[in-house]
Amino acid sequence: MKTPGLCTALIGFLVSQVAIAVPLPELIVAAPPALRAEARRVRDVDRQRLAAAARLTGLREPQPPIRVTLAEEGSPPAAAVPAWVSGYAYGSLGRVVLLPERTPSYPDGSLEELLLHELTHVLVARAAGGRQVPRWFDEGLAMMAGSPWSLADRTRLTFAMVRRTERPLAEVDRLFAGRPAEVRRAYAISGALVRDIVLRHGRPAPRRILAAVARGDSFAESFREATGVTLAGATSSFWQRYSFWYRWVPLLGSSFTLWLLIVLLAFVAWWRKRRRVAALRRAWDEEETERPPGPPPQIH
Repeated sequence: MKTPGLCTALIGFLVSQVAIAVPLPELIVAAPPALRAEARRVRDVDRQRLAAAARLTGLREPQPPIRVTLAEEGSPPAAAVPAWVSGYAYGSLGRVVLLPERTPSYPDGSLEELLLHELTHVLVARAAGGRQVPRWFDEGLAMMAGSPWSLADRTRLTFAMVRRTERPLAEVDRLFAGRPAEVRRAYAISGALVRDIVLRHGRPAPRRILAAVARGDSFAESFREATGVTLAGATSSFWQRYSFWYRWVPLLGSSFTLWLLIVLLAFVAWWRKRRRVAALRRAWDEEETERPPGPPPQIH
């Protein structure tokens, strides 16, 4: 007797188990005694979330260990980067440095999110075969693996859209080397752009792009091969669609727009009232003109 529903459920279960069984790299954690608790949290990272990051980048073969160093404020690793940086990675070397005393720091809201973000940089480098990928794509994937799209992301993207319409991708990459506000803007744009690519072309798109890069294709060629559209076309479509939702919709709902609407409505009401008064006065004047003259005054 055939039971299609049961077979479908069984196949789905087996597929999910295969998807979960991603070979994960070992984490070799080093931390000073003062950060012992944070080191324990790093070792206890959610393996399913790490597996999701590995699937996002397309890594399926066993990977070498990743060395994670936790550093205190004032240490050489902390002094090597600006004060607003809470973590960084050497992707090709398989090394991650975390500064827990600076966490949370946008775009990561917790130590685990920061860890997943930086680990994803290593996974991206490995999936690309050590070849260069654009910074916006690398950071966008790390944001996607590290944390869900949040209100902070939407707010920062709104500000980025209000100030400018379309930005060349090379300019977005340059923003990562700018001031903290520019870096946050670059993160918001990169995260939105990569999520848009996944939504429009499917979750396998990033790993297909990275696989093509690993084979030696340019990033633009890899993108077209994986998605069926050009990189220029995809980014232009992104800016056109998101500029409406994140540029005009927030502007229409802003307090300035509401006050402007109130003033406009008040002016219209005043203008209509003035027209009614003028019409009434004209009617009175016409009535006075048409009225027959009364009897002459009596003189005594």
